Amino acid sequence: MTFTTTNPSNAALSTGSVATVTEQIKRLGADDQLALLWFAYTQMGRTITPAAPGAARLQFAQGLLEQFKAMSHDEQMKAMRDLVNQINSPISRSYGVLSVNTKLAFWYRLSEMMTAGTVVPVPASYRMNEATLRAFDAIQRLEFGQQITVLRSAVVKMGVDPLA
Repeated sequence: MTFTTTNPSNAALSTGSVATVTEQIKRLGADDQLALLWFAYTQMGRTITPAAPGAARLQFAQGLLEQFKAMSHDEQMKAMRDLVNQINSPISRSYGVLSVNTKLAFWYRLSEMMTAGTVVPVPASYRMNEATLRAFDAIQRLEFGQQITVLRSAVVKMGVDPLA
């Protein structure tokens, strides 16, 4: 975590806020986590970026993104759920070896593909449940650096690390 502050109580509050929001997200079901990521990237605008774009090596995830494009919408949905639920699959293992920033950039790019219709979008009829709304609202109230930290925390444990 990288926060700068001169007041130790502010640092504790910031860290506590990040931990609280991260826990809220972890308690959501797979579909709600997926929707939350999509809404975070699409409705919060470009303030949520792939986090340090120069550091995120999206070329390492390009093959994985191409695999998603080649799948049917049902297969895409299953693969995304497998990532969130840490189901051992070829897609989850490929994702698991990515760096944290590349994982964040992967979801950013996937949200763009969802918006473009290349990847199965969140259904137009989807409405966030109360827990998802609270988590989304909490993310929006965080400072930019805290938002990125929360999103990193949300995506880092997804997939399966074949080296672990």
